[in-house]
This record gives sequence, structure tokens and C-alpha cells, in this order.
Amino acid sequence: MKLDFKKNNDGLLPAIIQDAQTKNVLMLGYMNQEALTTTQETKKVTFYSRTKGRLWTKGEESGNFLRLVDIKSDCDQDTLLITAVPDGPTCHKGSDTCWDSKNKQEYGFLTNLEQTIADRKKRVENGAITEGKPSYVGSLFREGLNKIAQKVGEEAVEVIIEAKDDNDDLFLNESADLLFHYLILLQAKGFALDDVVMLLKSRQKEKSS
Repeated sequence: MKLDFKKNNDGLLPAIIQDAQTKNVLMLGYMNQEALTTTQETKKVTFYSRTKGRLWTKGEESGNFLRLVDIKSDCDQDTLLITAVPDGPTCHKGSDTCWDSKNKQEYGFLTNLEQTIADRKKRVENGAITEGKPSYVGSLFREGLNKIAQKVGEEAVEVIIEAKDDNDDLFLNESADLLFHYLILLQAKGFALDDVVMLLKSRQKEKSS
């Protein structure tokens, strides 16, 4: 990896720190060649502190180290992308990231959909009165766990039927219906998609060990 430390007069390169698991950006720091070498050797992310005027290993005081996973440079060789596993909150103020955001695993559209389902569930639990026609998700939560589980079973059967046919559109539509109702069932049982993902990850680790 060739890096252009001479591009800036101070010999420092910005280093973006990304959680290796959640892919969230945790912080931004600066590295010179010595900080980069120390990071590679110790496997703990180390910066050059412009305020302290010395090398600074993240977590040297708090114990919240950033465990190195990988280092990449950008196309101009003047910016680093470092993936790491945090031992605790990254920000010195105690938050998960330096942008005061939660370092939670997210799954794009599925996370947004899951949040909508959770909001519908909360409205039902709080006894909110819906003006006009109640939402489909809300009506399922009102009917209870048995009804939700039944819908998951029905959609699973539909997926199996369409899998044996040659109509890809119907197969994908039924698959979407199954995933949608499964997310509702997870919420009804008090779980989230991330709980299932974490279980799958733990199984992968067990098989590889």
C-alpha cells in the first residue's frame, strides 16, 4: 500500500474509522507513518494527536480500544479507511460514535420497514384510536399472535407452491409477503431481525472453529 504522506505539509493523512460489523462510521482521526506502523504492529488503532503532539492509541485511557481488522487507502492514496471492532463507546464523551449516534446494525430498507411495524405495534399496545380504516399491520397485532403465526404459515405454503411453478413474478411476490409477515411475527414475539442475524453469525463461528 503506497501512501502519499507528503501531500499535506504536516505529513498527516485522515483516517476514517468504520465498525467492521455494523459498517457504521465511528470517528475520524489523523495518522502519520509512525501511527500507521504502530497500528499495524499492535493491532490497536493509533493516531497522531495534533493537540497532544504525539502518538495516541484510541482507548489508552478509557480502555475502549479499536481492534484493527483491515486498512485500505483511497484512489489518491491520501485517505485511509480503517475497519475495526470497538471495545466500547468510541467518542470521548461516551457515545457510540463521534456523531452521537447509536452504533446499531442496520439493514437499509428492511430496518425502516421493521421500524414501521414496531410503530404500528406500539400504537396498538397504547390503545391508539385509528381514524378511518385501520392499518393492515395494526389489525394483525389486534388479532394477536395466533393470527400472525397463521399468516406466516399461509405465506410459507404459497412460497413453496410458487417455487414449484415457473412464474418468477408470483414466486418473488409470495417471497416478499412471507418476509413481511415474518418481520411482523418477530415483533409480536419481542424480537428483531438483528436477533436472527446474530444467531446465524454465532453458528458460522461455531462451524469455523
